[in-house]
Amino acid sequence: MLSFEHLYATLPEPLWVATQATPVAHPELIEFNAPLAHELGAKEIPDATTLAEWFSGNQPMSGAKSGALGYAGHQFGNFVPQLGDGRALLLGEVIDQQGIRRDVQLKGSGRTPFSRGGDGRSPLGPVLREYLVSEFMAAMGIPTTRALVAVTSGERVVRQMAEPGAVFTRVASSHIRVGTFQFAATRRDEALLKALADHVIERHYPEAANAEDPYLALLEAVVARQAVLIARWMSVGFIHGVMNTDNCSIAGETIDYGPCAFMEQFDPQKVFSSIDEGRRYAFANQPAIAQWNLARFAETLLPLMNEEGEALVAQATDAIRHFEPLFDAEQRRLHADKLGLAADSDQAVPLMDALESQMHQGRMDMTATFDALTQYAASTSDEHREGLLSLTTQPNELTAWLDTWRAAQMASQDSQRFAAMRSANPVIIPRNHRVQEAIDAAYDGDFAPFHTLLEVVTQPFDDSVEARRLAAPATDSEQVLRTFCGT
Repeated sequence: MLSFEHLYATLPEPLWVATQATPVAHPELIEFNAPLAHELGAKEIPDATTLAEWFSGNQPMSGAKSGALGYAGHQFGNFVPQLGDGRALLLGEVIDQQGIRRDVQLKGSGRTPFSRGGDGRSPLGPVLREYLVSEFMAAMGIPTTRALVAVTSGERVVRQMAEPGAVFTRVASSHIRVGTFQFAATRRDEALLKALADHVIERHYPEAANAEDPYLALLEAVVARQAVLIARWMSVGFIHGVMNTDNCSIAGETIDYGPCAFMEQFDPQKVFSSIDEGRRYAFANQPAIAQWNLARFAETLLPLMNEEGEALVAQATDAIRHFEPLFDAEQRRLHADKLGLAADSDQAVPLMDALESQMHQGRMDMTATFDALTQYAASTSDEHREGLLSLTTQPNELTAWLDTWRAAQMASQDSQRFAAMRSANPVIIPRNHRVQEAIDAAYDGDFAPFHTLLEVVTQPFDDSVEARRLAAPATDSEQVLRTFCGT
């Protein structure tokens, strides 16, 4: 079905270690992303039984050569020199319809040399969560890994309790992380580090090869992509939950969704992850953490860069500091879009700061607020104004903000601004309680809620009755306060 190549497998061990999947008892197909498969060059799609056998790891796919990737990582600030794919296997790479090389990886396919005593399996819940959230992010135009296939395993996986197992197939520009470079650097093998860096330059940043210092240019390019990525996360209230360096993609994609969640009632210090007890990865901390992760990446590249001594450190530091203006520029653009202002408006940032303060103090739902603001901007009706004011506990304060915003918004009112506003403000996100409802139903054998939710979150601007139903914020009894990793 897919035509595999294996460029990453030419790198030395232990960056890639040949490993076979462990068969599961009785795989059954949950979901297959046919449009993505065609994008990857698939011409003929087999039946559901064959898909389940292939994408559970039970039956090898033609041309696949599976292996686990080695990497290290700072986990909640503490360095672990060897992590690696403990429950994932890279099947190979495919060249998609645009000529871009992309990885195809199984998750939950059994033990690998990096499992560290784990079972190498995945519960069903994290598979469904990653499928829903990654496909929503793709629909929003936020760089992300993609969901290709989800299958049940017919086996139980024991975590806090025995749960149904599943295997997830993920597509990524690559699975190379900051932690991959840390893994190579820790071995103090400059040839290994250089081979990895040259591979990344060739694959992701070919323009860096012609720079005076290709490895400095690589650092600068990765910083730029991460700055844009994190700004886009913030624009939809996304909280990754576990921004360790081993979960920071060199390609600038969202990867390893784990305990991720979307902020509902606006709170800059919001945390959902059950393991983030110190709020290290709270919503508002994400830009600073991304910059911290990039500093760890810069440290690995120092032996390859041209300068030496203090000049070398200063050069790398300057590259890391560029994260802030790049992030700010992308965030200003997104603020203007979300507020329906001209791209060069000097009101976008102060108005957004004031609105975020209003949302926090008035206990407002972030997605519902921007959706209601979009509807009001398009109609200016009293009904939509009152609908917006009903979202806050401080309507007088929000009324004053609306008057200021309306004056700024009218100055740049045109059809293009309305279109930009709508495309920046989704009707629906994968709300945490809806994702949990889909998972709970699936654990009882009913996948209909998952399929329904997937259909609407992959059309996030659709204003259908079903989308509106699933877009409603959680009631007090429906609140999801904690999310969990699937490891």
